[in-house]
Amino acid sequence: MEPSIQAESLVKEFKKGPRAVDGIDLEVATGEIYGFLGPNGAGKSTTVHMLTTLLPPSGGSARVAGFDVQREGAHVREQIGAALQEAALDPFLTAREHMRLQGALHGLSKDQRYRRGAELIARVGLVEAADRKVGTYSGGMRRRLDLALALVHEPRILFLDEPTTGLDPQSRSALWEEVEHLARQDGVTVFLTTQYLEEADRLADRVGIIDHGRIVAEGTPGELKAAIGEPSIEAVPARQEDRERVAGVLAGFAGPGDCPHPHEDGVAVRLQRGDGTSLADVVRALDREGIDVAHLQLNAPTLDDVFLEKTGRSLEGSGDDEEEDTKPEPVAA
Repeated sequence: MEPSIQAESLVKEFKKGPRAVDGIDLEVATGEIYGFLGPNGAGKSTTVHMLTTLLPPSGGSARVAGFDVQREGAHVREQIGAALQEAALDPFLTAREHMRLQGALHGLSKDQRYRRGAELIARVGLVEAADRKVGTYSGGMRRRLDLALALVHEPRILFLDEPTTGLDPQSRSALWEEVEHLARQDGVTVFLTTQYLEEADRLADRVGIIDHGRIVAEGTPGELKAAIGEPSIEAVPARQEDRERVAGVLAGFAGPGDCPHPHEDGVAVRLQRGDGTSLADVVRALDREGIDVAHLQLNAPTLDDVFLEKTGRSLEGSGDDEEEDTKPEPVAA
């Protein structure tokens, strides 16, 4: 079966700027949730804009739902739904009016527009607010409405570009449940960009990690974490002036090519593979140096550890510059 999304050597280079996307290869199977993980500026949104025909590639090729994104853009758009970072909502319209308008744009009959709109409003939990103007909605409600609008025409493939950014935990959890339902129950292919580790770990069947426009790792969350293998150890000294001394002690437990990574309160290091280091070993080493610790913890590998190993920096909370300007350019229909 042909992949729902396929890209080969896909490139986007903006004028007077670096390559936002630098020759990536992608394959996303039908019904799969593919998590596209990376910090701001890594190329996530630019990739989505090319796959949804909002930006033409500078090089390479991509096919979505079996259609070429450059030569068959109209066919691609018929098959996809997209909820991008900036929800295109009119603050003076109600949710119900938005649904009817979107249905009309997709050519649904009046009866279909009313029926589909009511169904989706209920599905995303906006029944009580359906006749309120969207200008009164919270961020979470706007995100849920935007998701409903992307589903009006029952797309085969759904693109979600950082859909939970800025949402409270309850709203984020509700949206996660709906995304899981779409993939597991309805068979919708979901391409999800995110910079939240928990989101990718919870939802994605497979994860692609992108950094500086290139995919640096790909696999299931379990595979990626297993490839790291060994846990990390984190130590917070009782006195902040001892942090450098703690780093020196932990360096003795680091794996080849690794080094302690200071953070706000303490120091963390990935342990040497296969040497059986325990917390007790580290405690004894710190005691020999006369260092008191306020906190000592052994951590299993995480997706952040994968990102750290592949790129040399942490993902969570890494606020790089925003991506290059990705305003739509003319594309072939």
